Amino acid sequence: MTRRAVNFAGAGACALLLAYAYYTQYFGGLEPCPLCIFQRVAVLGLGLAFLLAALHNPGTTGARAYAGLIGLVALAGVGVAGRHVYIQSLPKGSVPECGATLDFLLDVFPLFDVIKQVLTASGECGVVDWSFLGLSMPMWVLICVVVLGTAGVVFNARAERR
Repeated sequence: MTRRAVNFAGAGACALLLAYAYYTQYFGGLEPCPLCIFQRVAVLGLGLAFLLAALHNPGTTGARAYAGLIGLVALAGVGVAGRHVYIQSLPKGSVPECGATLDFLLDVFPLFDVIKQVLTASGECGVVDWSFLGLSMPMWVLICVVVLGTAGVVFNARAERR
């Protein structure tokens, strides 16, 4: 499989993840919490990094730069999804109280304060209202971002055989 094909596949996988997230929101009635929104941003960033790498189709040096970019964006996604999984694993009563909505926070506070507040999480981030095979949506996002990020780094960092 060529590097370009892997990058297009990675972009497609990210698009499918986002499509499913929006499907569950608009047709499944699941409102995303602030950490879910940040995970969507990370998956979108990962998809864009894959798409840029596929469209550019650079040589070895450029591909290694894309490997670094993909790895960096994937690590951000792992951080947010990992934080969400951690909050969901807390015992009842130890999850912080529900806070304001993300829209309100963005209207009232500077961006870095909003990011800090969201990453400390509010109560609605601790609710598991969707699961598949016993794993919550943030856990699936974590798994997908790890797999996609690893594949993106490995395929872009290695020299392609001609």
